[in-house]
Amino acid sequence: MKQFLNSVANIFRVEDLRNRVLFTLAMLAVYRFGAFIPTPGINTQVLEDLFARSQGSLLGVFDLFSGGNFRRLTIFALGIMPYITSSIILQLMTVVFPYLERLQKEGELGRRKITQYTRYLTVGLAILQSFMIAMALRSATFEAKALVYNPGLGFVLMTILTLTTGSAFIMWLGEQISDRGIGNGMSLIIFAGIVVGLPRAIGDLVDKIHNNYWENFTALFALMLVFMMVIVTGCIVLVESGQRRIPVQYAKKVVGRRVMGGQMTYLPLRVNSGGVIPPIFASSVLTIPPTIGQAFASKSKAIQDIVNALRWGEPWYTALYVVMIVGFAFFYVGIMVNPTELADNLRKHGGFIPGIRPGRNTSEYVSRIITRLTFVGGLYLALVCLIPEWMIAGIKLNHLWGPIGSWFDAHSPRFVLEGLGVNFYFGGTSLLIVVGVAMDTVQQIEAQLVMRNYEGFGPRGRMRGRRG
Repeated sequence: MKQFLNSVANIFRVEDLRNRVLFTLAMLAVYRFGAFIPTPGINTQVLEDLFARSQGSLLGVFDLFSGGNFRRLTIFALGIMPYITSSIILQLMTVVFPYLERLQKEGELGRRKITQYTRYLTVGLAILQSFMIAMALRSATFEAKALVYNPGLGFVLMTILTLTTGSAFIMWLGEQISDRGIGNGMSLIIFAGIVVGLPRAIGDLVDKIHNNYWENFTALFALMLVFMMVIVTGCIVLVESGQRRIPVQYAKKVVGRRVMGGQMTYLPLRVNSGGVIPPIFASSVLTIPPTIGQAFASKSKAIQDIVNALRWGEPWYTALYVVMIVGFAFFYVGIMVNPTELADNLRKHGGFIPGIRPGRNTSEYVSRIITRLTFVGGLYLALVCLIPEWMIAGIKLNHLWGPIGSWFDAHSPRFVLEGLGVNFYFGGTSLLIVVGVAMDTVQQIEAQLVMRNYEGFGPRGRMRGRRG
């Protein structure tokens, strides 16, 4: 503990590091200030009531990444979602368009060009999304109350201008934090939006304990909740920092009178190479059918059954969620990691894996390891995402077909089927983001301290984060 406090004090002793940390905090404060400026013309109370009834829908996903701004439709309501979507689209397009693939390999110049394209696409998506939001809000009502005071062309244009400008400003804030602050700016903005709900969540838990919400099991469930949070967080830290190190030997070369190479190094492969992208993809896709189906559910019983089966916490939702997380993990890693290209680069630089022939054998060997790691990483992501959701809403196995559902209803504990009733800001995706961003940021701060001959945060040297 003493070493940790000394490391925190050292942050403010180094002028450059102190300025970077303070600049980051100042930019995050600006972002949070925008969370209290509403978009003109919106009845915010009616919108808040609408979101309270839309848990598990596409609205909830947008609200997560906007840090609660979408729920109140502030000037930052779109949040960082247009930028995230643009980045993912461009990453996928590098596989299709050779021009983007060449830019990706050109180093700093290519990265700047791709960043510029990302900005343009972000503004375009923000205009499209803000237009769709404005058109949906114009005629929307909730319990006979209109969401917009004066719907019309002026409201549509004002909403497009306000939300697009807010999204572009958030993108600029994130880039400024990345360039002049500490950590990845976009990730820290998402981090700040999620963490800001933590005091409210703690207050809700305290109220449940004070009001004896779970009757005779209140103390037990409260301890179980805290214990599960600590265990899940510890598992995330362990897996996110976990690597499979493949030994790589470089052949010796004689250059003049000097012998070059001959050293042994490692090729680090992360257990969870996909990061938080697979759960984001899976949750976004699964919320589309219920959101669209709500408009047609009253016209068809079959559509109503599908909508009900894919609601948050239902068995079919849970099963599809797990399958899609694992599937998207393989999809994303397949795009980001190319074993054939990796094997060719090793061969060009005189490197080889001991016991494995260079070329095709090396590619197949690395591919097998990546497949196993990705499968384990996908199951880990699914488990981390499901445990908090089970604690919040349970897994409603009693809703399965006929006698199967009846058996689960008669023999399963109610807290398994209905959850613990914890209205906690503790979703699996948000927890992955919070822990992952915190690890990356601490690692970068520690690297700055070690570079200036200061000790790191850990008692055994540098902390090994997700970046190795």
